[in-house]
Amino acid sequence: MKYSVVVVEDELLLKENLIKKINSLDMNFEVIASAQTGIQGLELVKQYEPDVLITDIMMPVMNGLDLIREVHQQYPTTDCIIISGFSDFEFAKTAIHYQVTEYLLKPVDIEDLHNILLKLQHKYQLRKESYSTVFSDESNTLSPPEIAELLHSYIIENYRDDIKISQIAEQLNYSSSYMTKLFCQEYDCSPSKFLISIRIQHAKQILRSNQDLSVRQVGEAVGYPEQGYFSRIFKRHTGLSPNEYRESLT
Repeated sequence: MKYSVVVVEDELLLKENLIKKINSLDMNFEVIASAQTGIQGLELVKQYEPDVLITDIMMPVMNGLDLIREVHQQYPTTDCIIISGFSDFEFAKTAIHYQVTEYLLKPVDIEDLHNILLKLQHKYQLRKESYSTVFSDESNTLSPPEIAELLHSYIIENYRDDIKISQIAEQLNYSSSYMTKLFCQEYDCSPSKFLISIRIQHAKQILRSNQDLSVRQVGEAVGYPEQGYFSRIFKRHTGLSPNEYRESLT
């Protein structure tokens, strides 16, 4: 199985060199697209929904932090890696709020790159093993509505976990777009939106019934380990922050 990578670096030679290093490692990572601006990079993420985004931090038009913030909000299962020079390394550390996987200093050391990708590969393999227990070869004998129902049930039962629709689709030899189409035909929404709705529904229930839990603990309980992201997505879907929602119940 190949894991998809998008590389964003405004300096052409550095971008091409980084792509060569990734390819030379002969791991299960494939650079499917690259860009030289953050705006272009965001469009590529929207198009491909990659497993990994590797981006420079200092770029014109949209810098790496703005790009990562947008990706984190819209595609939270995409892992982000920052590459930066010494002069902006402290600046890069603020990206911890967006669950950046790792930082790489320029020039990128191939051993450091290998270690980071190895860690991600291990993470993805564990996730695939959990998918394969449900979405086995026998699933290919199911009809499209039955596949959609299986995914629907899986999300309901495993909403707390790090669910990546693209990897579930690949387990079934489907494209992400086809899997989403099947789900929409049966449930009138995408699997990603359904996952969010289930998480928000359970978060409301916990906020109502467990006053002693912090917002961070509530987020962790429904699959959002990063408090800032949980609060933003909760407010986007309810109009209130978690604390405001809790206060409205009194």
